Amino acid sequence: MAQHIARKRFGQNFLTDRSVVAAIVAAIAPQRGDTVVEIGPGLGALTAPLTQALEHLHVVEIDRDLAAKLSSRFAPERVTIHEGDALEFDFSVLGETLRIVGNLPYNISTPLLFHLATFADRVRDMHFMLQKEVVERIVAAPGTRDYGRLSVMLQYRFDCEWLFDVPPEAFSPAPKVDSAIVRLQPRPQTELESKPESKQEWGAQEWGANGESLLAQLVSAAFSQRRKMLRNTLKDFLTADDFAALAIDPMSRAETLAVADYLRITRFLVRKANSVEGA
Repeated sequence: MAQHIARKRFGQNFLTDRSVVAAIVAAIAPQRGDTVVEIGPGLGALTAPLTQALEHLHVVEIDRDLAAKLSSRFAPERVTIHEGDALEFDFSVLGETLRIVGNLPYNISTPLLFHLATFADRVRDMHFMLQKEVVERIVAAPGTRDYGRLSVMLQYRFDCEWLFDVPPEAFSPAPKVDSAIVRLQPRPQTELESKPESKQEWGAQEWGANGESLLAQLVSAAFSQRRKMLRNTLKDFLTADDFAALAIDPMSRAETLAVADYLRITRFLVRKANSVEGA
């Protein structure tokens, strides 16, 4: 493949370390019939070993020059190239039980993760190379500096596992930050809407079509000003009586609440809204 100059606007840093590539493929453990989608194949460092393990591979590439080079390198019956922006790509058209992988562009990693989360019901698992700082935020525990909106919304939807770190010298050009591999596996729908001990009390119907949207709004508001107390950041959602009913200290801050607490608040708000509508 002819030399390609990395383009900053696409956040391109090409993985070149064969040992890291082998470790990533081993973590993915692709099986012949799996439906695998690679985001940002770039120069094909992961693409090549994945095609050897799979009957067919889908790739999403925004750079038309790279897409053309990949097209000339891999036969269409082995690799389908979807030229376009992964942020706008409809992954649902590729079927169900998708396995999504890739070295995600660091400059759009957070919005891309939120976009991919909307297809979680069609995903089996996802393995991504990300800036190490982003992975730290994804797996962060409540009460820590890295815990925030990304932590809550991804841990709500996925089991998140930090697999291993990747040094800058594994790339060309070398980024100015360390990288890491993370595995995201969608949690069962029943776990998303209830705590295990209350599944019988809390079904999908009561959660409602807007439950997840309300959760996202709640979490976004809570972390919008991290230094402010919840009584201020969530004043549009909860009254003083609501805080008391939930046994949550209104003077606490967003990072002190666990994912289960945010789900509990959301369920409380949905039930409160339903009781008002039914009155």
